[in-house]
Amino acid sequence: MKADNRTGPAPETIGATDARPVALACKNVWKVFGTRAAEFLKSHDGRATAAELSAANLIGAVRDATLSVKRGEIFIVMGLSGSGKSTLLRCLSRLIEPTSGSVEFEGRDLLKLSEAELIEIRRHKMGMVFQHFALLPHLTVLENVAFPLSVQGVDRKSREKRAREVIDLVGLKGREYHYPRELSGGQQQRVGIARSLAVKPDIWFLDEPFSALDPLIRREMQEELMRLQSVLRKTIIFITHDFDEAIRLADRIAIMKDGEIIQSGTPEELVLRPATDYVAEFTRDVQRAKVMSARRLMQPLSTAHPDDKKIAADAKISSFAADIVSARKAFVVVDERGSPIGEVTHQAVIDLLAAGEPAEARR
Repeated sequence: MKADNRTGPAPETIGATDARPVALACKNVWKVFGTRAAEFLKSHDGRATAAELSAANLIGAVRDATLSVKRGEIFIVMGLSGSGKSTLLRCLSRLIEPTSGSVEFEGRDLLKLSEAELIEIRRHKMGMVFQHFALLPHLTVLENVAFPLSVQGVDRKSREKRAREVIDLVGLKGREYHYPRELSGGQQQRVGIARSLAVKPDIWFLDEPFSALDPLIRREMQEELMRLQSVLRKTIIFITHDFDEAIRLADRIAIMKDGEIIQSGTPEELVLRPATDYVAEFTRDVQRAKVMSARRLMQPLSTAHPDDKKIAADAKISSFAADIVSARKAFVVVDERGSPIGEVTHQAVIDLLAAGEPAEARR
């Protein structure tokens, strides 16, 4: 890949207009592996370079990471293998101890909590789903889903009632007494999702949960996640290396490289305004119509008629491209109140589909 020599927005400048409260935030988080790593960082005032770390025989798995996640947001962290994304997730949930920095969840610094306080938060407020389902093979679907509640000390009748609710929610009703070996890969992953939802978590950590599934089942599970999110509105931190998956699911995305967060923003911002050559290369093959919104492509409203088709300002071009090309007329773009704010012409959509990005979208 090319050297990073572009200028652009700071990694954590996106989403400032989102009025939702912050659910989780980390600031200047480092995870450095090696002897006396904390002392080394302190001696360098938390600003060690990759070369300095290497010279000291230290590995900077996460380097000076700062981000914030809004309540009810799907925030995706992505990067190539070894970029530090899974290590960052484990720092955010304190499954591993950061070398330095702070991680705040609901206004409390997780790094200052006692082990007992942290266990309590994990049991009642955090849900986790990993690439490997880790189902207990000797337990039924019902027992697997109810297991976290049994750890909490919930009585059998109550935990089985809750387990049945989430089993129904993820579409596994009728399989309560099946064992994991009797389920497909997608069904096993649904059990893992149901188990993590049983405790009604406030925040949901998903570490490449679909990467072990074949493409058809993976797409099905992505659709299932979006359906669940439309109902539950959870705060989700999702790890993936697949940009197509990221742009399909994410409200915002952070791209990591060599332990650093290179840029964060909406899929549209990352694709159309990459901060570095690395991000530009990473997003190069993404179809612009999948990420570009009607607001981005619209022009001033011309003569509008009551029967003109209306589209939401945040609608992606791909969602209405076939209709507008077929209609061969402009669609009116409306804001959250349904008021017209502009129009998208069929020619602008054709230009985008044919050339990737028309001139008006680059401005």
